[in-house]
Amino acid sequence: MLLSGVVSGASGSWPIASPPDAGAIIVAAGKGLRAADGGSQEPKQYRAIGGVRLLLRAIRPFAQHPRVGPIVVVLPPADAARPPEWLQALLSERLVVAAGGEERQHSVANGLARLPAEVPIVLVHDAARPFVERDLIDRVLAVASLGACAVPGLPLADTVKETDTAGLVVRTVPRERLVAVQTPQAFPRALLENAHQRARSDPNALSSDDAALCERLGHPVRVVAGSVRNIKVTTSEDFAVAEALAALESGA
Repeated sequence: MLLSGVVSGASGSWPIASPPDAGAIIVAAGKGLRAADGGSQEPKQYRAIGGVRLLLRAIRPFAQHPRVGPIVVVLPPADAARPPEWLQALLSERLVVAAGGEERQHSVANGLARLPAEVPIVLVHDAARPFVERDLIDRVLAVASLGACAVPGLPLADTVKETDTAGLVVRTVPRERLVAVQTPQAFPRALLENAHQRARSDPNALSSDDAALCERLGHPVRVVAGSVRNIKVTTSEDFAVAEALAALESGA
């Protein structure tokens, strides 16, 4: 039987089903320099949004989901060795940390290595997306349960143009079949492990997107409906948008 019980934290108790059939990797190993605010050196994943740290907001939807058991949070190596006190207080058999690698791809591989071997489905999520909805997790899990990889995506609203290195337009790209991809992405574990194993031996396989590693091997990847609320917090301006979303959630 996989992990069962509850994880308690600032959000209250986090119940899970017994047994769950998925594990989650929350990638939070970046430096977040583009989100620097007023000279603060605090990584963006530790900054508060509506009084709750961004990383905690990213963890909560998975901790509260009945199909998700083990959760691995991938941190910068120094923080993985000595997690912040607020996070250390939440760590348990179910919620653990792993050290990040040189690139995001390496960080995900390190997180995957820490998931219990019996977990058959893996969710990979960027901590920079703190407003994941339960329905979105359900959608990607439904596809992964059928043996395919799943990514959430939104149709592009803007016209897309390809440019050369001088900034001159080469062509206008038809957008009808283009989507902007989000996380969480969901994978049958065997497919994701195979993709990362092959990538380690191929220097040209470096990617910021785990689904791309699976695509290279011919594994089916299906796009499911993403969410406009599932924003990625990258810049200081994004934090302002995130504060507004947090205020809406709290009814402020």
